[in-house]
Amino acid sequence: MKVLVTGGAGFIGSHVVDKLRDRGVNVRVFDMVMPTFRKDIEFYQGSLLDLEALRMSLNGIEAIYHLAAVADVKSVFEEPHFSESINVRGTINVLEAARKIGVGRVIYGSTTWVYGDVPDNYVDEDTLLKPPSHLYTATKMASEYYCQSYSNLYNISTTILRYGIPYGPRARDGAVVPIFVDRALNGQPLTIAGDGSQYRKFVYVEDLAEGNVLALKPIAANRIYNLDGKEKVTIKQIAETVRKLAGNVTIEYIEGRPGDFSGKEISSERARRELNWQPKVGFEEGVRRYIAWYKERAEERRRDAEKLDKALL
Repeated sequence: MKVLVTGGAGFIGSHVVDKLRDRGVNVRVFDMVMPTFRKDIEFYQGSLLDLEALRMSLNGIEAIYHLAAVADVKSVFEEPHFSESINVRGTINVLEAARKIGVGRVIYGSTTWVYGDVPDNYVDEDTLLKPPSHLYTATKMASEYYCQSYSNLYNISTTILRYGIPYGPRARDGAVVPIFVDRALNGQPLTIAGDGSQYRKFVYVEDLAEGNVLALKPIAANRIYNLDGKEKVTIKQIAETVRKLAGNVTIEYIEGRPGDFSGKEISSERARRELNWQPKVGFEEGVRRYIAWYKERAEERRRDAEKLDKALL
């Protein structure tokens, strides 16, 4: 079996690629950035906005993981027009390329942010969504609706995976755990937006990637699954955990971000029941693994710098 992973050079995508290869699945990555984490995958460089490039990348492909997106909420807030083009038009381009080539399965990486505006504190995949107050949420909801429409109209089996907040090795530097770890290891204070009571069920990225692989099961066709963590972790607890593991620095508080998702009790029971998926790595252990990876990356960069001709420095 061969699958295409859009965004396969990125944080979540690269771990999904790892898990797919572990299961014997052949992988082709479609991304703007060349993957550097392994050599046993095909790579097509291209933009989600280039429909013809997407079509050409699908030769011989049986299923698509559509994971490429502007995932940083801050970036979406600052660049709404560009973010819409990637997150929404990019999705319909993937679906249209699949329709034209005849790929019958698309797995879409969405987010638990879609629950941010519902009044219920406990939510599952059957919870009725409300009009979104944040553009990031709007782009993900629009993409979900496109997936469902293509499924109904063109017989493309789609699976929507609503991710909790992922963390772990290869995370983008702008995410909360990497920011806190970097600051703590450099002796700088940790800054919290709001009072720090906002919580998430952070999900370790390898656990999340395993859920993506299990979504290839036939039972997952035309289904929605929450893939969230088990532990409620407040932003304040993140800072305290990082301080414990990386450096005894101070914690400071600033005004909250507009449209921030305050946290819900999100059920992943359907994924446990139908896919036999549940997260395994606890939050503190996951942060410990990330710090080890961060230090290893820093050491590799130091060694690379030492190899340079001093005349170039």
